[in-house]
Amino acid sequence: MTRTMKHKTINREISWLSFNERVLQEALDNRVPLVERLRFLGIYSNNQDEFFKVRVATIKRMIDYGYDPKVLQGEKPKRILAKIKEKVIALQNKFSIAYEQIINEFVKENIYFLNEQQLSPEQGRYVDEYFDAEVLPFLSPILLSNVKQFPYMKDKSIYFAIKLVNTKTQPNNIDYALMEIPCPMLNRFVQLPSNDGKKYVILLDDIIRYCLKDIFAIFEYNHFEAYTIKLTRDAELDIDNDLSKSLLEKISKGVSERSHGQPVRFVYDKDIPHDLLEYITQRLNFDPSDTVLGGSRYHNFKDFMAFPNLGGPHLEYSPTPPSEHPRIDRHASMFKVIAERDLILHYPYQKFDHFVDFLREASMDPKVKSICITIYRVPKNSKVMNALINAARNGKKVTVVIELQARFDEETNIYWSKKLEEVGATVLFGIKGLKVHAKLVLVTREDKQYAVISTGNFHEGNAKVYTDIALFTCDKRLTSEVEKLFYFFDNPYWNFDYKHLLVSPLYMRKRLLQLIDNEIRNAQKGKDAYIILKINNLVDSIMVRKLYQANKAGVKIKLIVRGICCITPGVPGLSENIEAISIVDKFLEHSRIFVFCNNNQELFYISSADWMTRNLDHRVEVACPIYDEEIKKEIRKTLEIQMSDNVKARIINDVQDNQYLRNDMPPIQSQMIIYKYYRDQAMNKP
Repeated sequence: MTRTMKHKTINREISWLSFNERVLQEALDNRVPLVERLRFLGIYSNNQDEFFKVRVATIKRMIDYGYDPKVLQGEKPKRILAKIKEKVIALQNKFSIAYEQIINEFVKENIYFLNEQQLSPEQGRYVDEYFDAEVLPFLSPILLSNVKQFPYMKDKSIYFAIKLVNTKTQPNNIDYALMEIPCPMLNRFVQLPSNDGKKYVILLDDIIRYCLKDIFAIFEYNHFEAYTIKLTRDAELDIDNDLSKSLLEKISKGVSERSHGQPVRFVYDKDIPHDLLEYITQRLNFDPSDTVLGGSRYHNFKDFMAFPNLGGPHLEYSPTPPSEHPRIDRHASMFKVIAERDLILHYPYQKFDHFVDFLREASMDPKVKSICITIYRVPKNSKVMNALINAARNGKKVTVVIELQARFDEETNIYWSKKLEEVGATVLFGIKGLKVHAKLVLVTREDKQYAVISTGNFHEGNAKVYTDIALFTCDKRLTSEVEKLFYFFDNPYWNFDYKHLLVSPLYMRKRLLQLIDNEIRNAQKGKDAYIILKINNLVDSIMVRKLYQANKAGVKIKLIVRGICCITPGVPGLSENIEAISIVDKFLEHSRIFVFCNNNQELFYISSADWMTRNLDHRVEVACPIYDEEIKKEIRKTLEIQMSDNVKARIINDVQDNQYLRNDMPPIQSQMIIYKYYRDQAMNKP
């Protein structure tokens, strides 16, 4: 019993770091194409940055404000910070190993990464010329002895901490300087000229190191050392309570002030001299609770997400162009297809362009009276938003519910809200105190209403790499309830009953618990009882306890969890009927699917919601039932493929060691099998 209680839940922060370790595993996997491995290091780095900006910053605020440890599953915030630091250091060591392995593998492809000490005379001359023409105008070094206040360090930037020495004086004359590396303005990776059939790459960082003597030529220093440092800041928006300001104004102000958030992490080149590191950290006024980490020579590895392929096509993933949906003819009406029966689009296996075509048709169809849509994340160049603008110009009543507090996308959403208002669209900013995270479209036509209910954003960029499902339907049971939701967005004092959609924050948790209880009752009666959940994060303590209760009753539970999983599978007496895997591969698993046995009359739901307290209690989310039998079969097929993955699936267990799932079956790489499944469907189109 002691073991059972000890392993009851996994801390959410440690579980998230375990997920990012799975991303790092892709960089260490020599079956992954070489350039993609380097890009996975970039993804890992970007994820880690966001983790510190959001989660670590939140824990530090809990410490400052004396929060109850119950909020963090009973652990004290300081203890959790210590665990995080221990895990992060271990991952940093793995990261360094991965980088060295990848660089060595590039040599086999005749691609060489050079630093400033490895340049030939000819390459050195090229670097000098490139520096003078392209780099020098963007550099602004600051001698730290000349300033009373330490210069402000921006969150997304990397800097050189520079030691300048005049070795001709006794004692040596020493000064320190700070200089931003201008990565946003310049390419981080520069290919050097070559005439020997090999390809040489140097980082912008090392170009600057090579030319330090030129930057400080007017001073009497003759020895220069530059070490990369980086500061990560709290990304929480502080929104004031000024009643005279609109939400748009408050969010705009919060975004502009975010860059001045409190530091939550300081990383530095581990080879930095002690005197320089001590000087910098003292000037920055770090205290013991701050995370100060030694790392590699280079930081802001997120830039490696865009590393170019300098070799052959074998260095990248094979192209996987999305397939046409077999029922859709791009020269025929989407409304006619949907009126025949429901359909789903499964991104990125199928074309997101079909959704854009649906909106374009709605924007021009004279029978369409109105279009309503929720927007959480869209790109700055959005075909979706342009279709909505076109609809408004064509006289349609366009209502757009834009979530201004979509983290890190606030500026883009503010931009589009203004564009939409300019053409006469109605723009709503959701409901006070609740983020609108549901992904909904409602098109009202003279004949009937049409709805799209999606697990993911209406974002053409995401649709290329995120796996998501969008249901297109004109089923009145669903469209009438989507209509209620849009009325609720405009009139939040109204409260509706929903018989089909599971809507948070009022109904989803209650209904999910009822569905699990139904499986428990069936198991107790000796009937078949099982639950299949595919989600991004499983955190909510009430839902975790309910799944343990179902396990005890004999309900078989299979989990596919990409990210945080606080449940502990496979523990005798607690979770022996629970199996959990996580799949990390070329595409980012993002769809949420809930399946309940229901006495062998399976119930299927697709949802925008993870099983987190924020999704179930503090956001507007939707889980939509699937009523079409053919679509149920299609979703079941893809789930079975994923549950059979023995190439990219990792086992989630109590020790969080991310073991790959291996068995004696032929290799099943689920994403590639699903891709082929949809490609074959398109090729066999009637």
